[in-house]
Amino acid sequence: MRAAVLAGPGQIRLEEVTRPEPGPGQVRLKLEGCGVCASNLTPWAGPEWMEFPTKPGALGHEGWGVVDAVGEGVSGLKVDDRVAALSYAAYAEYDLAEESACVRLPASLAGEPFPGEPLGCAMNIFRRAEIRPGQTVAVVGVGFLGALLTRLAKDAGARIIAVSRRPFSLDVAARMGADELVAMDDHWKIIETVKDLTEGRFCERVIEAVGKQWPLDLAGELTGERGRLVIAGYHQDGARQVNMQLWNWRGLDVINAHERDPELYMQGIREAVAAVAAGRLDPSSLYTHVYPLEELDAALDATRDRPDGFLKALVTYP
Repeated sequence: MRAAVLAGPGQIRLEEVTRPEPGPGQVRLKLEGCGVCASNLTPWAGPEWMEFPTKPGALGHEGWGVVDAVGEGVSGLKVDDRVAALSYAAYAEYDLAEESACVRLPASLAGEPFPGEPLGCAMNIFRRAEIRPGQTVAVVGVGFLGALLTRLAKDAGARIIAVSRRPFSLDVAARMGADELVAMDDHWKIIETVKDLTEGRFCERVIEAVGKQWPLDLAGELTGERGRLVIAGYHQDGARQVNMQLWNWRGLDVINAHERDPELYMQGIREAVAAVAAGRLDPSSLYTHVYPLEELDAALDATRDRPDGFLKALVTYP
């Protein structure tokens, strides 16, 4: 099979390697594709702690495809079942996954891409945000995750204030149901705008979906007294400082909404499959850029640089 190897900072090469064999409780997937995650960007940049070359397929964890072989003891899946999987070497034509880390995709989703991991993350973050009808929710950062959360929060009956840097992202937020659009430019101007929109109360819920210091600072300022600040951004590039005086004074609940429990991860993916299959959530317009495996480097560059019109990249394997 072909698999991508990260050979050095900003360097991808394709290798021909032996297809893996499933062990007990595992299935082998003939992958159709894999989403490109922003968490790949730090390894792509080549920090000191990174070891090169990576293992074949490494960093890819948003794969979907068809079960190609099953290991001993697998009873809930069979060859030719189409699944979304939580696996960890999915920048390749085949990967292994535990049976428990796969969710069968219904026939209604045939032919549709389904990067289960980020869709499941959105469902888990939404659950932990505990959004209620009538609340005002600010979504700070409208990328793929922020767009999904905008739609979920809107459907929960909330009023949505979308705050994002790019005009394209604000257009996406509007399509996903945002009621108010605020350009992420001037810190104090944004605070005053949201204060005016909420008659001085600020927001019952704020979802920070960027993963950088300034948006985190801003999100705290937009959260009203006894509100809930939900950290959905992946803060992977160093320590953060927080305005603890503000957080104390307003009595904020602060939720780090990333899950690491495998069962909760899978619960989110199952909920995402059900929501997309039922038509309650439609992520199809959010997959803006599609690349073949041999152009994974271009997909990573686009994820980093975010050219106009970019939201989410997929790598697909014919």
